[in-house]
Amino acid sequence: MTDWGTCAVSNSFVKSKVGRKNQIPAKGISETGSFPIIDQGQDFIAGYCDDENKLIDFELPLIIFGDHTRCFKYVDFPFVLGADGTKVLAPKKEIYDPKFYYFALISLELPTRGYNRHFKMLKERSLPLPPLSEQKKIAHILSTVQQAIEEQERIIQTTTELKKALMQKLFTEGLRGEPQKQTEIGPIPESWKVVPLEQKAESFQYGTSTKCGYESDGKPVLRIPNIIGGHVDITDLKFGKLKKSELGKLTLHAGDLLFVRTNGVKENAGRCSLFNNELDDCYYASYLIRVRLYPKILNPSFLNEYTRTEVGTSFLSGRSIRTADGKFNINSGTLKTMLVPVPTIDEQNEIAQSLKFIEMKAAHAYTKKANLQDLFRSLIHGLMTAKIRVNEISPNIN
Repeated sequence: MTDWGTCAVSNSFVKSKVGRKNQIPAKGISETGSFPIIDQGQDFIAGYCDDENKLIDFELPLIIFGDHTRCFKYVDFPFVLGADGTKVLAPKKEIYDPKFYYFALISLELPTRGYNRHFKMLKERSLPLPPLSEQKKIAHILSTVQQAIEEQERIIQTTTELKKALMQKLFTEGLRGEPQKQTEIGPIPESWKVVPLEQKAESFQYGTSTKCGYESDGKPVLRIPNIIGGHVDITDLKFGKLKKSELGKLTLHAGDLLFVRTNGVKENAGRCSLFNNELDDCYYASYLIRVRLYPKILNPSFLNEYTRTEVGTSFLSGRSIRTADGKFNINSGTLKTMLVPVPTIDEQNEIAQSLKFIEMKAAHAYTKKANLQDLFRSLIHGLMTAKIRVNEISPNIN
């Protein structure tokens, strides 16, 4: 049993001086400005404005609750309030440390009611009420983990932007400092060639149409959800019982490229991922096309990265055909005619390795972020229910 009390959310905050005069409608939000705007959306800052008369620089820190979205935001700097669906909570500071109060609120996990309002439901809930000294310690622990998560998010954003810029440079300038020439796919180094993909590929093969499910008594079959961001994601894996004639024909080998054949989003038609033996004896569904290259003349990693450039993506999506059901399709004929840049195999390998290094850094940050998020969820549940006490832990976030 804990010696803590509880407090109804409806009794946990005071009436704020924030009013309609401090709110700005969505049409008044700009990409730049002097003052950040906080609304109920998933992004912490919705935009900016220059209207000083709307500035909230009092009663800070405040907690903003999205009445429709159920988002909580802890705001300890001057800001302007978004007009749609925002509720302002000013905690009673004589009983609640503001940062602890914020964490206690997000631990409530309100069920969704769609785009209906949720504030009435929130007010009916209760919050733990430990002594203020213990609240501050709990808030410090959770803030430390939260800051570590945010640091990984910054690393991911930085590496993503770096890779995008590097891809643009490498696929237009190469690594040898050569003069450029204009081609059908834009500027490339003078020594590079531009050829249809079919000249460098051994085969183009559609996948199996066998019915797949989560029962693991069949063979693993990759589907559209597994083709993500240039790599194969096997977290949502299904299995199927293939025909004997398909078992050898449709087996995936390391270095095979999988292209999405059909998608409801035009930009995703032709999305590509590289198979790197993530699974043994693995196959792929009919909504995918396997391209197997001659790897001694065209590095699969190099081509995989090229398909993710603006030029590579637009080529395939631009040639997709809209079907009666509203989806966008490509076929093997489209892939065969795809124009690809071809430097020497040594330069291909160097470019692929450079991009792989950045990708590995981002992947490490994603893994660390996921681990920290698991730690945060475990800690917030344990600390808010007093199953974990602050004197029992010292979170290791390194």
